[in-house]
Amino acid sequence: MNALDHALLAAAAHGDTDAVRTALAGGAAVDVRDAHRRTPLLLAALGDHVAAAEALVAAGADPDALDDRSDSPWLVTGVTGSVAMLRALLPAGPDVTVTNRFGGTCLIPASERGHVDYVRTVLRETDVDVDHVNRLGWTALLEAVILGDGGRAHQEIVELLITAGATPDLADGEGVTPLAHAERRGATEIAALLRAVR
Repeated sequence: MNALDHALLAAAAHGDTDAVRTALAGGAAVDVRDAHRRTPLLLAALGDHVAAAEALVAAGADPDALDDRSDSPWLVTGVTGSVAMLRALLPAGPDVTVTNRFGGTCLIPASERGHVDYVRTVLRETDVDVDHVNRLGWTALLEAVILGDGGRAHQEIVELLITAGATPDLADGEGVTPLAHAERRGATEIAALLRAVR
């Protein structure tokens, strides 16, 4: 790796958009990898450096390049919940079927973590599979119920997922439905939402 490539990785990680542009103009490889196979765009996404990401996307950066943990720039947006970064990456044409090390799409961690605006946006602006099942046997709806806190954010996410066509009685690998999980956890508002669409 040459000095320009090093400079591009550092600039992306720190969100220094001018330095990103300078390194690219000097000939740095837009998808150069660091020791963990992270690209500049992934580093920008991890830090939510939107302007730097936009510059990288304009230069042709790959939104689906996976690192050694099976994270990609696009997948990371589901973890951070950054709507601005999601929209910065959309012009790059991300593959919404790409999955993380748990076998999940971006929608699943976003639903688990209570990122309401992100879930609303990704459902509206992409064709992500609302019923995708990860390696744990869980959908976004199941993750919102099982790993969420049952509060207002997760209630809104359950509503958004159902409105987007999520199958409300799609059970986990052990045959337990979202409603049964909600009842077990005492998530009464979410249980009521799920009963209403049975």
